[in-house]
Amino acid sequence: MKSLANPDVITAIQHLHKAIHAGGVDPLVLELVHLRASQINGCGPCVFAGVQSAKKLGETDERLHSVAAWRETPFFTEQERAALALTEAATRIQDGAPGVTDDIWDAAATSFDEKQLSAIILNIALTGFFNRINHTIREQAGKAWS
Repeated sequence: MKSLANPDVITAIQHLHKAIHAGGVDPLVLELVHLRASQINGCGPCVFAGVQSAKKLGETDERLHSVAAWRETPFFTEQERAALALTEAATRIQDGAPGVTDDIWDAAATSFDEKQLSAIILNIALTGFFNRINHTIREQAGKAWS
């Protein structure tokens, strides 16, 4: 990605990814979080990459097609629902949503320990970082990154 050509930036991102994956969260949950945040932010490249990554982890088309409407489907576990609710609340900071309410936080804290919650929150933030970069440089979905 042209805007991230600085090796220090690449190293920092690698360290963030390492910290996220060291948090003990199921990688598929992390992909669902990434996908949902990217859908909310309208980031085509990240939605595309999120679907591809989730499929590599064994995710089904049925569930992937339902992430945007996860509340209205029977396809997600309570833990996944807690992560998706936290993702939406943390991502929707400009559209009048109430943010992370006590109920949303309590459900996430019941489903995940502190280390896992930290990883999920960092994953949400890093996804927003990439969403904004892709929006700024007008990155195309499906393009092979070098």
